Amino acid sequence: MILPRYRIAASRIPGAGKGMFLDEPLARGRIAIAPDAINQTWTFAEILGDPARAAQLHTSVRWFEDRYTLSPDWPDECYVNHSFDPTGLWLLGFIFAARDLDAGEEVTVDYRHLLAPGQEEEFRDAHTGGAIVGYTWNASLQLGLDSLRRLLD
Repeated sequence: MILPRYRIAASRIPGAGKGMFLDEPLARGRIAIAPDAINQTWTFAEILGDPARAAQLHTSVRWFEDRYTLSPDWPDECYVNHSFDPTGLWLLGFIFAARDLDAGEEVTVDYRHLLAPGQEEEFRDAHTGGAIVGYTWNASLQLGLDSLRRLLD
């Protein structure tokens, strides 16, 4: 569920397609997106082990530990693009404003939190050219919690 007013429009990130843009300011540490309607999760092995699910791997998101969802219906939350310098902090399916955000800014997150450990995105970071490789669960959780603590200070 997306909490602030927003719109989907052409992303300013080269090659990203569409992005999600705020229609109103969002203060640092406030929630932009909260999880909802998670009907089923799978392990990464279960996704890879089933041809129908594996075909939807590009729609997968890690929520916690080794549990992933697939979103082939492509809800608006799927238009949040990747950045190594994101405007949002992904933690357990929530996206928090990583700083004070103005209306018109694109919401981005670091996809390394959403991928399986060692899984590499098919594309590179648009600004650095760096590979986007999934964090381990412990690294993702530690980085996310440390970042959230700093946001709330």
